[in-house]
Amino acid sequence: MIRISEPATEALRTLLQSKNAGPEAGLRLAVTRGGCAGWQYEMKIAEPGEGDQVSETEGGRLIVAADSLEKLNDCVVDYVDSLSDAGFRIRNPQASRSCGCGTSFETEDEPAPDPSEVEDCGKN
Repeated sequence: MIRISEPATEALRTLLQSKNAGPEAGLRLAVTRGGCAGWQYEMKIAEPGEGDQVSETEGGRLIVAADSLEKLNDCVVDYVDSLSDAGFRIRNPQASRSCGCGTSFETEDEPAPDPSEVEDCGKN
């Protein structure tokens, strides 16, 4: 199960309204191979695909790609708004290491690939 914090729920609700997203659309999370730590998070406003997990909290719809459920299990989606940065952040208890920019991670059971096989951090 994936949880979404109150600040993330508010930010997501505002984002969906500003994008005039349809009633089925939400923040879709996925994990793909890549990034500087081996796995990278992908986030976009989209409608759910077949098998995706959908949860809604106070108007903030969160969609998790079916093929990413295992890597995102027990995560918390949060929203940070500071002087230097703002955006959604994923706190993933399965991540044994994260990259400096916070967009990719490594798990204990699947260490990062050889650096020559992945994109540079922050360029994806």
